[in-house]
Amino acid sequence: MKTVLITGATSGIGAACAHQFAKEGYRLILIARRAQKLADAAHHLSDKYAVEVKTLVADVRDQNAVTDVLNSLPQEWKKVDVLVNNAGLSQGLDPINEGSFSDWDAMIDTNIKGLLYVTKIVSGWMVSAGEGHIINIGSIAGKEVYPNGNVYCATKHAVDALNKGMRMDLLPHGIKVTAINPGMVETEFSLVRFKGDASRAEQVYEGMTPLFADDIADAIWYAVSRPKHVNINDMLIMPTAQASGTLVNRNKKNYDIKYYRSGN
Repeated sequence: MKTVLITGATSGIGAACAHQFAKEGYRLILIARRAQKLADAAHHLSDKYAVEVKTLVADVRDQNAVTDVLNSLPQEWKKVDVLVNNAGLSQGLDPINEGSFSDWDAMIDTNIKGLLYVTKIVSGWMVSAGEGHIINIGSIAGKEVYPNGNVYCATKHAVDALNKGMRMDLLPHGIKVTAINPGMVETEFSLVRFKGDASRAEQVYEGMTPLFADDIADAIWYAVSRPKHVNINDMLIMPTAQASGTLVNRNKKNYDIKYYRSGN
C-alpha cells in the first residue's frame, strides 16, 4: 500500500488532497496545526474510505516540532511515496513601505522554511527508498509579481526556484518533483490574507467563478498517476475568468457563478 504525506491537511487544497488520495487507497499522514480539526478529519477519512490515517500536530514553521513529529512515526510509515507540500499562506496586501514585519515573517517561515523543514526529512526517506514524488504547491504569484504582493510573491518565486533545484538534486535518486501553481482558488486563503475579514475575502471572487480545492487535488492526482517514466515538471492552473495575477473577467453575464463542492 502506498503512503502520502500532506501538510496543511485540515482545509482547502490539503483537505481535498486527503480525500483524493484516500479514495485511491493511499495511507495518509496528515500534518496540521489544529489538533481537533485534524482528529475530526482523520476519523471521517478512515470511516469513509477505510484507509489508515496518521495525524501529526505541528506548525511547519517550527523546525524542532517538525523534526520531532516526523521522527516519531513508526519505521513502516517512513516509506512515503508522495509528499504534498501544501502548507502556505499570505498575510496582508500592503505596499512594501507599509508592510508588517510579522506578516513577512509568517510568509517566509511558512512558505519557504516550513517547506524546507518537511522536505529535508521526507526526501531523505525517499532517497533511501530509491523513489518518491514531491508535489510543491506554488502559485501564479511565483510566476509573476503584482502590486502589493511583494513578499508573498517573493516567497512563491522562491518555491519555484526550489522546485527546479530539488529536481536537479534528486534526479540521481529517481525522485520526481512537480510544481502545481494555481491562480485564484476559493479556500481560506483570502480569509487568512485579510485576517478574518470575511466581507473583504468574498470580494476577491465577486463576479467570477474561481477554482476550487478539488480542481487542484484533481490536477495533483493527474501528476502522481502518470507512468513511472513520466514527470509533470510544472503546471499552471487558472480559472477561465483569470488571465494573469491581476487580470480577471468579472462579467457575470459571461460566467456561470455556480459553486460546487465535492462530497468532502
